[in-house]
Amino acid sequence: MEKYALITGGTKGIGKAVAFCLGKAGYNLVLTYASDANAAEQACEELQQQLQIKVFVLQADVTDKESIEKIYTYLQAKDLRLDAVVFNAGLTCRDSFEDLSLADWERVFFANVHFPVFFLQRIVGRINKGGSVVFTGSLMGIQPHSVSLVYGVTKSAVHALVKNLVKFLTPYELRVNAVAPGFVDTEWQKTKPAEIRRNIENKVSLGRFCDPDELAEVYKMLIENSYFNGEVVVVDGGYSYK
Repeated sequence: MEKYALITGGTKGIGKAVAFCLGKAGYNLVLTYASDANAAEQACEELQQQLQIKVFVLQADVTDKESIEKIYTYLQAKDLRLDAVVFNAGLTCRDSFEDLSLADWERVFFANVHFPVFFLQRIVGRINKGGSVVFTGSLMGIQPHSVSLVYGVTKSAVHALVKNLVKFLTPYELRVNAVAPGFVDTEWQKTKPAEIRRNIENKVSLGRFCDPDELAEVYKMLIENSYFNGEVVVVDGGYSYK
């Protein structure tokens, strides 16, 4: 029987690594992206050629409430039912506390918290019993975030959301968990100045950033291990050891 997983923000970074990991495990994929159509098309081609799976790619910006109905309509039109949903797409704002605007605060909250709640509400009937929902939280939702107040607060909210959703998804026979990554060697992190990277690495017990493929295995575990429920799994390489 065919299995399908939907990954928001599934064509770059952590989302792309999760897509390849689940694709190798036999999942067909529905991947959303915000704006980079070229990267999305390339990811789709790589997945189809390397893994011989079905891959559907859809532009859907998680800062736009219209994307909720857009994705639902797409799933309905393709008659796709899901076995896993990964909420990976997210947003940050690095404005200083003094310059942070209410509009930017609300935009990040919508992308990271409101969108997944109401999207899940809309598609819950299209997720098969025994299915799994996995959120991308963050170490910065646990440790204070020195750069983005709204990012840290929204990721803390994501962790609380996972705990609270357990009760509401039980009638649907769905499990819900989150991965809270530390510093992951995605394209975005690789652009950081060498000195900043060294400072971060010196705070990690393992002395390095996490490889996206290592992290993706944790998502797969949460999807396939039927006893994980309501957990926030921190993957930080021992960031807090000193």
